[in-house]
Formats: sequence, C-alpha cells, structure tokens
Amino acid sequence: MTHDHHHEIPRYTPEQTARALNPPAGRNGGDLVVETLHGLGATTVFGLPGQHALGMFDALRRSDLEYVGLRVENNAGFAADAYGRVTGEVAPLLLSTGPGALTSLAALQEAAAASSPVLAISSQIPSAGLGGGRHGYLHELRDQQASFRDIVKSVHLVRTASQIPSAIAAAWESALTAPHGPVWVEIPQDVLLKETTLPLVTAVDATPRELPPRPELIAVAAHALSHAERPVIIAGGGVVRADAAGKLRALAEKLAAPVVTTFGGKGAFPWEHPLSLQSWLEDRHTTDFLEDADVVLVVGSGLGELSSNYYTFRPRGRVIQIEADLGKLESNLPALGIHADAREALSALLESVTARTDPAAGESARDAVRTVLAKVRERIDAQDLALEQRVLASVREALPATSPSFWDMTILAYWAWSAWPGPMHSGQGAGGLGYGFPAALGAAAADVTRPVLAVSGDGGAMYSIAELATARQYDLPVTWLIVDDGGYGILREYMTDAFGETTGTELARPDFVALAESFGVPAVRTTPEALRDDLAKALAAPGPSVVVLPALLKLFAPTHLPT
Repeated sequence: MTHDHHHEIPRYTPEQTARALNPPAGRNGGDLVVETLHGLGATTVFGLPGQHALGMFDALRRSDLEYVGLRVENNAGFAADAYGRVTGEVAPLLLSTGPGALTSLAALQEAAAASSPVLAISSQIPSAGLGGGRHGYLHELRDQQASFRDIVKSVHLVRTASQIPSAIAAAWESALTAPHGPVWVEIPQDVLLKETTLPLVTAVDATPRELPPRPELIAVAAHALSHAERPVIIAGGGVVRADAAGKLRALAEKLAAPVVTTFGGKGAFPWEHPLSLQSWLEDRHTTDFLEDADVVLVVGSGLGELSSNYYTFRPRGRVIQIEADLGKLESNLPALGIHADAREALSALLESVTARTDPAAGESARDAVRTVLAKVRERIDAQDLALEQRVLASVREALPATSPSFWDMTILAYWAWSAWPGPMHSGQGAGGLGYGFPAALGAAAADVTRPVLAVSGDGGAMYSIAELATARQYDLPVTWLIVDDGGYGILREYMTDAFGETTGTELARPDFVALAESFGVPAVRTTPEALRDDLAKALAAPGPSVVVLPALLKLFAPTHLPT
C-alpha cells in the first residue's frame, strides 16, 4: 500500500501575494511559533513563562490561541497530557529553559507511557552560548536536549527563525503518528525575540503517517482466530487512542470472544456487555481464564507489569499482539507481532475472520464470562471491604455519565483500575504522584460545558495544591475529591506487608477545606455516608470545588499465585 504524498501547491492570488510581501510589522520568532500552532489547528496552549521564553508569551497576546497557565511546569505538563487524552489532539506546552524545562520531565514521562500527544516547546539560552561550554547564562545546561531524549518520542532543534514552522510541523506529525507521544522543540531566546520579515504562516501540513498492518500477518492472525475454540481478547489503551472501540466490539461479537480491558484501556469495550470480562486483571481467576484460551488477541497493549498481573500471566495458547509501539512488540511474551495502529488492524481482521455462527460457542463464551465474574465477586466479598466498595460506588453514582475522571496514584484509584465501570484516566503509565488535579484542569479547559472529577489522596494532593489558584483564575469546572488518610496510603500498606513497620509514610497535612477556601474555592468535609450527595452537589455547582473525605481505605488482598 503506497501513499501518494504529492501535494498541489495552490497558486497565490495577487491579493494573497501582496499580503505575503507586506507582513504586519512588529513580529518576531515567537509570532512564528504561535502562527504555526494556529495553522496546525491548535486552539489551546498550556505552560508557564520564563525569562528566555518571553518572546513566545508576548506573541500569544497577538494571537487568538487560548492560554491556560499553571503554577508548576510539571502540572502544566499533566494538564496538556489530559487535554491530549480527551481530545485526541496535540496539546502545546510552552516552557522556559533549564529549571522550567526540567520541572516538566515527570509529566512528559507520563505522557510517553500513556501515549499522549504533548508538544513541548521550550526556550534555550541565546545562540551565542550554545555548544556545550560554560558561558554562565542563567538557566544554562550543557546539553538541554539530552535530558529529554530518553523520554520524548522526538527532539526538534531550532537555530534560526526560518526553521521554526517546519520544526513545529515535524514535531506535530511525530506526536500524532501512532503511537502518539510527547515531542520536544527547543528554540534559543534570541531567535524568539528577533524581529522577522517572513510572511505570516498560513497553511501548515503535518499529516500523521499511517501505520497499516502487513497483509500476510493479518491473514495468519485471521486464520488462527477463525479456527480458535476459546479465543479471548485483551484490549489496551491503543484501542482507546485509535478510537477503535466500535471495531473491537464488532470483532469480539463476530468471534464470540470474551474481552478484558487493561487499566489503560478502560472504555475500550462496554462494561456490561455479555462478553465483557471487565478489568479484573489483578485477579487470578481472570488470569487463569486467559491462560486457558487457545488464541489470545492482544490489541494496543505491551502487556506490562499491571496488564500481565505482575508478570504472572503465562498463556498456554497462541498469542497475537497488535501494537503501534515497535519497542513493545513481543517485549514481554512471544507472539505473532503485528506492528500497526489498532484501528487499522482491527478493521483488517474484521474483514478477514470467519464468524463463529454456532450458537453453542457463543453461549459457552457468555457462560464462561459469567463464571469468571462471579468468582471475582466472591473473592472480593470474602474480604472485609464494604467501605471501599461503598466509597467507589458513591463516586460513580455522583459523577454524570458524560464527565471524565482523572485519578492520582492513590488507593481508591487502584480499586478503580479494576472496578470502575468505564473510561477513567490515571497516572499509571509512569506512576508519578500529583497527576489527578492538574490533569482534570486540562480536560476542563478542553470542554468547560461539563464538570470533571479529580481524585487524589492527601499525599498526592500536596503535589498540586498550587493549582487551586489556576482552577479559580480560569473558573474551571473541576471537583477535586481528596481522600485523606494521613499519609502515603499505598506505600504504608507496601511497607507494612514487607517490613512490618513504616518509614516516611506518615504526613502532617493542612486543613484542606480551609486551604481551598483561602483560594476562593468552595470546599466541604464529608463522610462515606454523605459522600454521594456532597460530591453530586459539588459537581453540579459551576466552577471549581473541593470535597475532603477523611477515610482509611484498604487495598483488596493480592490473589493467590499459580501453583
């Protein structure tokens, strides 16, 4: 399949030529940045100004791009990540040099792990100081890009004004080519500030490259699936990002194949579907069932630590793995590896597989799903976890069906990965703290017509308290649920299990209600009994709000390991 990339260059009219010959006065390299972003279709940018980046920020004033400024670069990165996740569009992130740039690294690591299309554009010291010496400029790093190369998909260096539009377009294309991911553009201060007579940037082409599957691999995979007696499907985040949930459902129904979604793939398959094994991947009953399949189709997942039940998953059947990230193909299990975008590969399989028309096969698959889910429920019910289940159910009932939710690395989120019925976004890609609240702000900036929920523990909440000011400044409709258990709850459990006692897990913390109110954000302290109503009321009110739940939640016990 070849792609004809020949473009007809439109002939300029005399009027257009006259405009190109007489660009507005007073433009600089920063204007080329914002004009290029606008030309590529950006509408919202995130970031935080700094000395070397002021050329970009001043240019924002002359553009109609909407700017959302956060208080910490890492949080700005989390906001951009979430914007990219909910819209599927590139989220520009404007950063300064040195400390400002480096402070975004943990957020860019999360964007890389979760395949979020974040376009970070950072300033750099003046061109005269480049070259790895020690010139003594403020914010100077010997090799700034080296700090990002290990994390982002691609690095794009600009050294002159005429390079700006092409570098940003190339980065944009990279960010949106499967697998999506964060990219890095770096522009020196003097290039951003220097006046330019270049014409206004208008149309910019940055069409992401397609990643179709190879036909011979689809033929082999389709043959295996068509002849399978007990096929199952593991659906990961790649299905969600490729907007391929419809294709996945059609294929599962055609094959009568049960589907389990990974924690990053929640929402890829309807929770209540008769073939839905839901997301109980940390349950040995689910793992046993997947191991018993004769063909396992893995779509859009690398089968990493969480998706493989901590690397205990040992399939006895044939594994077929569709994955856009070449480095994840067969990285954890031998498989027929198909390097492709999930949507294109699922489309091809859907056309190529033979339907399982035997009603007994379909009934047997649905029975098996019911049996596994009943065993999971029985195991949970055998533990003393009524409080945890009640809290999660209250959150689910309070949240409007169309509202997205963003979860920090906190005990309630570990529950939600398995038990939350439908889409959710969490920081589980890289697993850093502080994701939930700034991410929710990014999603709210993408669509202010619906409330957004953020969930944190008190430990993670302290990472992003500063963003209460951002929520108030832009009046973003985010309700922040803080589950306060007086420390790092997950680490407390891990250390108690491993060592019998804890170190560094117990935390002094503020009165979160009073603190939120000091930012002008309404807040309420709730109880497990009142949580549903308090949360629903907060979500229904316009603007930001905080709900604090003092509660000591427990993780469900690990499942028995295979003998």
